[in-house]
Amino acid sequence: MVVVLKKDASESEKNSIRDFLQSKNFKINEIVGDEDTVMAAVGKMAMDIREVEILPGVMKVIPISKPYKMASREFKRDDSVVEISNSRGQIIKVGGGRLVTIAGPGAVESRAQIMDLAQRLSEGGAVMLRAGTFKPRSSPYSFQGLGMEGLRYLREAGDKYGLPIVTEIPSPELISRMNDFTDVYQIGSRNMQDFDLLRKVGATGKPVILKRGYTATLEEFLMSAEYLLASGTDDVILCERGIRTFEHATRNTLDLSAIPVLRSLTHLPIIVDPSPAVGLREKIPPMVLASVASGADGVMVEVHSEPEKALVGGAQSILPEQFDKLMHDIEALAPVLGKAVAHIMQDSPRERIVCAYSGKRGAYAEQAISRYFDNSDVTACAVDSFGEIFQSVVDGKADYGMVPVENSLAGSVYQNYDNFSRFKDVTIVGSVTLNIRHALLGVRGASLADVRSVYSHPQGLSQCKKFLDAHTDWLCIDSASTSTAAEQVSRLGEKSNAAIASEVNAKLYGLEVLADDIEDDPGNFTRFVVIASAQNAGSLARRMNERPNMASFIFKAKNEPGALVSVLSVFQDFNCNLTRLESRPIEGQPWQYRFYADADLRGVEQNVYEYVDRLTSVISEKAQDARLLGVYSDARR
Repeated sequence: MVVVLKKDASESEKNSIRDFLQSKNFKINEIVGDEDTVMAAVGKMAMDIREVEILPGVMKVIPISKPYKMASREFKRDDSVVEISNSRGQIIKVGGGRLVTIAGPGAVESRAQIMDLAQRLSEGGAVMLRAGTFKPRSSPYSFQGLGMEGLRYLREAGDKYGLPIVTEIPSPELISRMNDFTDVYQIGSRNMQDFDLLRKVGATGKPVILKRGYTATLEEFLMSAEYLLASGTDDVILCERGIRTFEHATRNTLDLSAIPVLRSLTHLPIIVDPSPAVGLREKIPPMVLASVASGADGVMVEVHSEPEKALVGGAQSILPEQFDKLMHDIEALAPVLGKAVAHIMQDSPRERIVCAYSGKRGAYAEQAISRYFDNSDVTACAVDSFGEIFQSVVDGKADYGMVPVENSLAGSVYQNYDNFSRFKDVTIVGSVTLNIRHALLGVRGASLADVRSVYSHPQGLSQCKKFLDAHTDWLCIDSASTSTAAEQVSRLGEKSNAAIASEVNAKLYGLEVLADDIEDDPGNFTRFVVIASAQNAGSLARRMNERPNMASFIFKAKNEPGALVSVLSVFQDFNCNLTRLESRPIEGQPWQYRFYADADLRGVEQNVYEYVDRLTSVISEKAQDARLLGVYSDARR
């Protein structure tokens, strides 16, 4: 059973609860979470749970019917996220809407081999490096791995290229030798039910990738995960790698139906390794994409520079060039699934702050960067889309991003609300509001009478509706940004084309102003937010020396009567002014919505961060998937 403690439960009450459960022959594991503190009591249920519910400090008791306790959804409602540090101070997160890729050869064969491959995989998009160093094989005459020599090579390669290393441990006797060199232990499929190994590896507390045995049921799979969890580690990643069936066209049968089934049964992250399942190089890429589409949190693939010479698994290893193509395909698929692909942050020091924005030179976002950072040493970096701003920040290509979220005339920029849902490792660290003044720009010598087509961002077209309505014969064409529109008109060089953009773009792209101040209302303002990766969030606030006056949240209301009112009442209970509320449909969940909320913190006299922590905690109790997007200063306040 799971004993959920009251938030104000004292240490003496916890000790009394623990003593009582142990007296009933339960094994206790206390877990302190962001929302609740719980005690997992594992043992034979031979008592009335009301005996526990009446104990001081107990909020509720949840009986678990599954034979696996700590791995079950009953034990933990929300998806677990496994965090793994790399040599660059970055935290690689597995689970919770991210897609991770673990790649490497079947075995370390030499220092040169693993160093070269680690570099190529890091550049290609892998976030962890996998390879065998102790290789238990079916035949005693097959290559058995380089042992500790190979593990040292693997460690060196991982450290140099920022890739945490994953390697299989075949025997508990090797723990003392491997522990200091290994970031993530892998339990191979043949050892899935080696319970002594599971206990001792679990006791190390390190993250573990547990591969499903090729004859194991899902319940047996989860029972093996239970051994790891009960022995001391909180970080278990399940890996589907194919099961044995009557089919012989492939080495095994990749059981992708296991992914959604496991998702309903357990909170643990789930990845897929199709290499040993299909066993053939050309069949691996489509099965990787199918694994991602089925809901996996990541994939593991074997990659080798010269698979025809590989000492282990050459036939099931893809080439680095195939890996690069595969990562591009995963990047294209991720937005459809509402997920973000994890990347290793760059390790090159920068003298200047880099802030990414969408569009070309002269974009309003570039002007917002100049306004926000004032005279700071900042480089504005143009990218092609809003999603690429978020990805650049997560990858470390940019320190910050400048993202539009709302306009006083055209309303919300919904695409970026969706991006906040997708990129869970991004936080809001600042805000700036810019007065938007639009002009109609054309090539030199053109006039209004020449115009037939007008290019601009959809928001720009919307903000100049009255002006455009007076020219009903003009064709309006969407562009990625207003500055992109200006660049397009300049490049096309035809008098029949014009762009709605800032006057700044006229000089940048050699255009003329055909009409100025064409926005519907001079009170046309766009609010931008400054985003950063979660681990860099505190640095900008210190640099800008600003007192926060705004907090932003994203949450999903429970599917029950009055659920949204229940969440919104929290802001009233905290005497907090809710200044914005937006709803967005959730990908793949028809008629389900996620809400974005802004809260004004000006009236908070106590420590703002402690206040927001309490506010977030209560919202999380009332809602599903609640997340604080940021505590920051909004210049409008």
